[in-house]
Order: sequence, then C-alpha cells, then structure tokens
Amino acid sequence: MSESLRDGLIQALPYGRRYARALTGSQPAGDLLVAESLRGLSLQRPIPGLSPLQQLYWAISRHYEPAPHVRAPYANGLSLRQRQLLLLTTLEEVSVDVAAKVLEISTDTARAELDEAQTLLRKGVQTSVLIIEDEPIIAMDIEQLVLQCGHKVAGVAHTQADAVQIALNTRPGLVLADINLGSGGDGMAAVMEITAGFEVPVIYVTAYPERLLTGETMEPCFVITKPFDPLTLAVATYQAVSSASLTQA
Repeated sequence: MSESLRDGLIQALPYGRRYARALTGSQPAGDLLVAESLRGLSLQRPIPGLSPLQQLYWAISRHYEPAPHVRAPYANGLSLRQRQLLLLTTLEEVSVDVAAKVLEISTDTARAELDEAQTLLRKGVQTSVLIIEDEPIIAMDIEQLVLQCGHKVAGVAHTQADAVQIALNTRPGLVLADINLGSGGDGMAAVMEITAGFEVPVIYVTAYPERLLTGETMEPCFVITKPFDPLTLAVATYQAVSSASLTQA
C-alpha cells in the first residue's frame, strides 16, 4: 500500500466507521468490518478512479456478509444492495455514479435500484420518535421532517432531564438526539439514562460526525450530519429500527 493511500485511509476512517456501523447495526460489528476491509485493501493495488474513502466504502461493501437471520427479514423489502446504495448516497452523500463504482454495477442499474428502494422505503417502518434538540427552531424543523417520513412524534425535549422523563412516559420506538444541548445537558448522557431503562434504537444528529467515530469508546451506531433532508432521515430510521428488531428477534 502506498503512503498516500495509507494516509488517505486514515483520514477516511471516521466515515468508513459510520457506513459500516449503519450497515451492520452495531459498533462492534461495524468496527470489525472496517478492520477486515482495511486488511483486504492492504493486499491489493489502489482501485483506479476511486479516492481512498471511496475505496474503503468499496472494501466494506464487498466484505459485508449478513448472517442468515439478517437476510430473511429483508427478502420482501429492501435488498442488501439497495440498502448499501441508500446509505452511500444519503448518509455518506456519495454521488450515484460513485456509488455504482463502489458496488461494481452500472450507473443505470444503480439509479433503477435506488428508485425502487425509495418506493419501498415509503412503505417501510413507521414508529414514534423522541426528538432531543435544544434549539427550538431546529427542533421544529426536525419534527416536520419526522412527520414527513410518516412517523409520529412522541415528544420534543430541549434538556437532558426532559428527554429522560418523556422517554419514560412514552417509550418511543426511536430516539433522535442532538449531542450538545447547551445549558440543558448532554444528549449522549440523556440517551444513556434512557437506554438503561429499556432498549430503543438511537440516531445521533451532529455537525461533526467524525468526533463520534473514533473507535476508542462505546459510540453510536447511527450518526447523521446536520443539516439533513427527509430521505437521509428515512434511510437512517429504516436501518436503525430494522437493525433493532433483528437484534431483538
């Protein structure tokens, strides 16, 4: 492996971790997948036309092999490749052309798969969402996005204490949490209190996702970057809720 590729892969690690964790549904599985993918990349020549980050996406997509109990629930919904395409183009903000190269398919095939995936997504999971956000205007925007995705809003919390109380009262199906709640506390601390009481999938919202994806401590599986659009939220929600149901099955 060349020095330039190695340096590029080091810089790409946080985003590779985000993709792998969202794909697998857990931090340990995602980080293990990244490690295996890096070992595979070290044994081959650089892929022409792909940046180091895109090569890492390629390796992760190629190495990921869901267990049999994970494959079955998606049989009548999104295929693995469709989920990969959605995660790459929304969560990772990769262009369709690049996503097609990463998955080694034609651009026309990628577009057709994405169109079908978005149709299936609109018929996908619906749940109740607890929004944890200290900025009232941003919270209103997020609430509108949640409703546009077909979900119900369990409540909107502006502080850590409110978040815990609303969660205990409503037992939401998903928590959408900002990290920094200003004087109102800490979003991750609120989530830790909530998940100590019952299991619930969590999506963190932050302008700095790389800070949460170091691989050094217990970190979130699902991270989306501010600002985001309804499709990004819909994809992340589908993965988070589906992954949780598989884990609990």
